[in-house]
Amino acid sequence: MKRTRSIALVLALLGPGLITAMIDNDASGITTYSVAGARFGYTLLWTLIPTTVALVVVQEMIARMGVVTGKGLSDLIRENFGVVPTFYMMLGLFFANLGTTVANFAGLAASTEMLGLNRYIAVPAGALLIWVLVTKGSYRIIERILLAACVLYFGYIVSGFLAKPDWLEVAKNTFVPTFNTDPEYIMLAIAIIGTTITPWMQFYLQSSIAEKGINIKNYRISKFEIFIGSSITDIISFFIIVTCATTLFAYGIRINEASEAALALKPFAGNYASLMFAVSLANASLLGAIIVPLATAYYTCEAMGWEAGINRTFRDAPQFMWIYTALIVLSVLIILIPGSPLVFLMVLSSFMNGLLLPFVLVFALVLVNNKKIMGEHVNNRFFNIIAWLTVISLIILTLTLVIMLILK
Repeated sequence: MKRTRSIALVLALLGPGLITAMIDNDASGITTYSVAGARFGYTLLWTLIPTTVALVVVQEMIARMGVVTGKGLSDLIRENFGVVPTFYMMLGLFFANLGTTVANFAGLAASTEMLGLNRYIAVPAGALLIWVLVTKGSYRIIERILLAACVLYFGYIVSGFLAKPDWLEVAKNTFVPTFNTDPEYIMLAIAIIGTTITPWMQFYLQSSIAEKGINIKNYRISKFEIFIGSSITDIISFFIIVTCATTLFAYGIRINEASEAALALKPFAGNYASLMFAVSLANASLLGAIIVPLATAYYTCEAMGWEAGINRTFRDAPQFMWIYTALIVLSVLIILIPGSPLVFLMVLSSFMNGLLLPFVLVFALVLVNNKKIMGEHVNNRFFNIIAWLTVISLIILTLTLVIMLILK
């Protein structure tokens, strides 16, 4: 009986950490990994190891704040740093997330067309489906749907094995860093970090944990979930890079988006691998289109002191629901306009996330080390070292890229 209750408790607490980490691999992220593999082969694989360590540390830190304070990250930033810096951060994140949402609907359009559906039908239908799900459903229902849909991400692992890579070469590039002065290489390195440890996921994770009401007594379960989710999401990223490096880079095929990778796989890895890649992209795009606007609505409302939450209605939380609706509608309109610069928006959103992440992490680090807020649950030295190294590395990479672009 006791064991049954323990299992029931674990299942009840699962959700925020796993969903946040897995759906981090949305269409924008998949595009970044696909382009990285096709453009530079296996040579960017090594970035996933330090990125995974940093992801686990950052996610645990954010989740701990949500459990201890019962508040969202933007709420804490507004209370402790004031309205002005909070406003400008929210503005930058809004546009970055708009680009990410557009990227997700672009991924949905491209993947569904590969599966024989018209984008002018598939995209509005998908948008309407997720809008109804969020505005009319409950947190518990949405969480269960998202957890079930995460299973489809394993299609990328299947595609990776079907591509038949040189595993010795893969292992070498995974554990031995390779450095390149090409500005595109540096930009993709920043984009990999920026699309793996995204600003929006920090806000969404803390808000969802606060809304779910997880307490410090049961936090060890959420902590374990974060470790598993972060590890799995980067294993999937690993296989996306491996697949594209094996099948596209080896034959000099350049791509600009993930759907091109799915199409290009056919001659080298077979129809099944191509289909798995396309279905997984459609799934990731839909999930990303749910979560990214949701995260935006959460942190904007928290920053402004407005009511927020999936369990609320248009009457209870009008700003929350209208921000979510506006992001969905704007993104769909951009996708359906012929000639829209979709690839540019995808890459720009990942790059902007990489630029914004240090600012988000600095705010989070100051907050999580404040004993008035966190009490005895402040960061230990190891967590602070990893988090600050992440911030410093991003700043150095970004400055290097800017200097190289100026001198070029």
